[in-house]
Amino acid sequence: MKKRKFGLALSLVLAAGTILSACGTAKEKDGAATEGEKGTTTESTFSVAMVTDVGGVDDKSFNQSAWEGIKAFGEENGLTKGKGGYEYLQSKSDADYATNLNKLSREGFNVVFGIGYLMVNDINDIAVQQKDTHFGIIDGVVEQPNVVSVLFKEQEAAFLAGIAAAKTTKTNKIGFIGGMESDVIERFESGFVAGVHAINPDLKVDIQYAGAFDKAEIGQSIASKMYASGADVVFHASGATGNGLFKEARDLKKKDPAREIWAIGVDSDQTAEGIVEVGGNKHNVTLTSAMKGVAHAVKDISEKSKAGNFPGGETIIYGLAEDGVSLAPINEEVSVKADIETVVNEWVEKIKSGDVKVPGTRAELEKFSAK
Repeated sequence: MKKRKFGLALSLVLAAGTILSACGTAKEKDGAATEGEKGTTTESTFSVAMVTDVGGVDDKSFNQSAWEGIKAFGEENGLTKGKGGYEYLQSKSDADYATNLNKLSREGFNVVFGIGYLMVNDINDIAVQQKDTHFGIIDGVVEQPNVVSVLFKEQEAAFLAGIAAAKTTKTNKIGFIGGMESDVIERFESGFVAGVHAINPDLKVDIQYAGAFDKAEIGQSIASKMYASGADVVFHASGATGNGLFKEARDLKKKDPAREIWAIGVDSDQTAEGIVEVGGNKHNVTLTSAMKGVAHAVKDISEKSKAGNFPGGETIIYGLAEDGVSLAPINEEVSVKADIETVVNEWVEKIKSGDVKVPGTRAELEKFSAK
């Protein structure tokens, strides 16, 4: 009888130990999951990804800049490309946005970026459904606790590009090619025109929109008409559509090597897009580029999130003062390079100090005075 009671007691003790052990393991797993939700995951499990807009990851501009930032973050933190590390999904149409964002979220990426304002509605919807995923929207605002919104003062970089264009033109005809009508592109347009007029208010800027960010053939067609009408400097804010601008400028330079013809890039330094070989000599038709620190922004936010400080619910704005926008180096072939640099530096200081507020809308442009 005593042996039976002892055996029963021992069985109960062992069973209790097993239950406690199981509870402890479950608690540890729950704790790890909770930490992951708060963004305090370990380096080996942290992952980040992005969804491109229709321009594609190799648009030589906006999406490419974002991917370079994510890739740099991944490599610096010992991550590998793919699930559980760093990745991108490419959108061929706007119908792909929701699908791609959902896919990356369900694959467990800690932070998922939507590159471009066209994804605002999709991120807003999916952020509600996927509350454990942190999202970032570039060039738009989504008011959700698990979303950080990133905006730029594109008008400030464009203003500097306008100064460079106005100082370079010899025909007094300048062009601007926009992708799609939006607040973002309006900031580029307004800032650029303000910069041109800050140098010479009598200069006219031919403004045309392609209606797309992924149509290089339309960009080339618009550029062709602008150059044919006498423009010698054309600035684009149109993503992959702008690749057509550079092709047209290169083709014209090949046909007439003596002709001074320039293109201004956007988002990233597009110097490489302007290289053309003429008579055995290399020239470059890229005057400069209005750069937007998308790479810096996605990398900065990824680092914050990895450290457990994801800025959910916040809107972060990057301008000249925050080193979020800038002007790429002026082409060495430009005869007035030194003059442009001097004037640009003067305006940079005025803008950073707050003495000058660059217009970001057409309405603000009408009231703007560079005096």
